[in-house]
Amino acid sequence: MSEAAAALKKTPLHEVHKAAGAKMVDFGGWDMPVQYSGILDEHHAVRRAVGLFDVSHMGEIVIRGPEALRLVNQVTTNDAAKLVPGQAHYSALLYEHGGFVDDILVHQVSDTEYFLCVNASNQDKDFAHIAAQNRFDADCENAGPRYAQLAIQGPRAIGVLQKLTQTPLAPIRYYHFTDGEVSGAPARIARTGYTGEDGFEIYVAPSEAVRLWGEILAAGADVGIKPCGLGARNTLRLEAGMALYGHEIDATTTAWEANLGWIVKLGKGDFTGRAALEKQQAAGIKRRLAAFEMTGRGIARDGYEIEIGGVPAGWVTSGGPSPTLNKNIGMCYLPAEACREGATIEIKIRNQSVPAVLVASPFYRRKK
Repeated sequence: MSEAAAALKKTPLHEVHKAAGAKMVDFGGWDMPVQYSGILDEHHAVRRAVGLFDVSHMGEIVIRGPEALRLVNQVTTNDAAKLVPGQAHYSALLYEHGGFVDDILVHQVSDTEYFLCVNASNQDKDFAHIAAQNRFDADCENAGPRYAQLAIQGPRAIGVLQKLTQTPLAPIRYYHFTDGEVSGAPARIARTGYTGEDGFEIYVAPSEAVRLWGEILAAGADVGIKPCGLGARNTLRLEAGMALYGHEIDATTTAWEANLGWIVKLGKGDFTGRAALEKQQAAGIKRRLAAFEMTGRGIARDGYEIEIGGVPAGWVTSGGPSPTLNKNIGMCYLPAEACREGATIEIKIRNQSVPAVLVASPFYRRKK
């Protein structure tokens, strides 16, 4: 093993992935499975039945105390005052200049406790960002080491998971959660995910991860459950039009530009980055995120240049084949005035200009 490989962080399931023959890659400093049986096979399993993901690399931050809500609302864009215990929402941490520190999920555990799920490579940065603004009667805990996280995703997810828990799953609404148990292990069970399908993300003690991974796979064997890697997670989230930090959003992009204005609640009062967002909104948004389908032969990959009428106009943030739609798709940043459905663009692929058309996002919506 190389020094670089040895230095990578590992989830509690690392040896299980290796024993199963998963292809491992460096993902944000973590040694993670990119695929098991193959990205297409795993992708289709999630869309048609159920897949199981190890997402224990994700970070968790807990904010507690009498003024926990005030701190959460200061550092995030959405309005946590609208949450009730057992409810979660999508939100963002911003820098003062309006760019993204990270995109996160905020869960209200109680009136005095909030549980944040943050991106793996950003956990320490996010914690420092929040702690630096903590002038409130609240405590922050960088709680990642206390949790492993498993995601059970797909139309058969609820049936598989229900076999292993006495906690009733059907009453848990989308973007809600409950604290219960899975196969006897205390677990936070959230009806959330990053695939565009129904499913659950469960947070458990790291010591329980290996046992639960095996029991979930066994419980789903009769419906074709597949262990899934980051490759399928990426194709699934792309079809669902979900942003990926470091691609659609980063420190240089704002929520207005990324079509995430719905998570910005200016009416709640002051928050970090608010002034910059108001200034940009008043001046007018110069660029926006757009979705496209290739009409010519070729696959648009991340970072490829885009032209309109032969003039450089933007770049691809995420691109690749859509296994569900059997099309080549992607997302890109373009001048705001160019972002019209049906408009044509050209993507530079191996020095050739390949045509594409702007379409509505998301590319895929699951049937209710």
